Amino acid sequence: MRRPRGTAVLLLLVAAALTMLGAGNAQAAGYRYWSFWEGGTGTTWTYATQGPSLVRPDDGTVQGFRFAVSEDSQDAARPRRAPDFAAICAGTPAQDGRKRVALVIDAGTAADAPDGETPPAPRTACARVAPDASTAQALASVAKPLRYDSSAMLCAISGYPRSGCGEQVSGDSGAAESTAPAGSPDASPSAAQGSGDDGGGPSAGVLAGGVAVLVLGAAAVLRARRRR
Repeated sequence: MRRPRGTAVLLLLVAAALTMLGAGNAQAAGYRYWSFWEGGTGTTWTYATQGPSLVRPDDGTVQGFRFAVSEDSQDAARPRRAPDFAAICAGTPAQDGRKRVALVIDAGTAADAPDGETPPAPRTACARVAPDASTAQALASVAKPLRYDSSAMLCAISGYPRSGCGEQVSGDSGAAESTAPAGSPDASPSAAQGSGDDGGGPSAGVLAGGVAVLVLGAAAVLRARRRR
């Protein structure tokens, strides 16, 4: 039996809506990497705009690192320890000709870990380094071995993870797909793309709105044809 033309139009529009929604979900992706943070007062963390080899923190500064899967700097997970310099460096007295930099190193959760790896527990350390030392040098003094890629992007802290560096993972499976686009020296993939630009296609809200418009349009077409 032949379907009425209105019903056929409705089915076509609904199919198009579902296809658009599925395509958007397939495009959603993130990057698995060590993000770099600068500590403020209280529990405040700010996403760093430069890589750790370019930042030369002052004495009394707190710097943080968090390993996780995120789409961009707006979505990135913060370290789960407070940037409390007094607590972190309480056992490391000041020394003439040296500065102290408190470090929070958070390897993240099992959900963000590469296959076959278990993230070490979050930890803190107080690095006592030369006055002109960078954050990367402070980190190397307390958390070796570090691993970098050919673009000087920080890939591993204290040997975690064993392999990979800023790889892209699919939004639905969490499996690695490709290497993240190259950015400035030791910048995170999200920083290389630009703050607020997720690079993952339309947002869920936009897709849902598009689906709603298509479905409402289909219903209007069907009602109009029934009145004839």
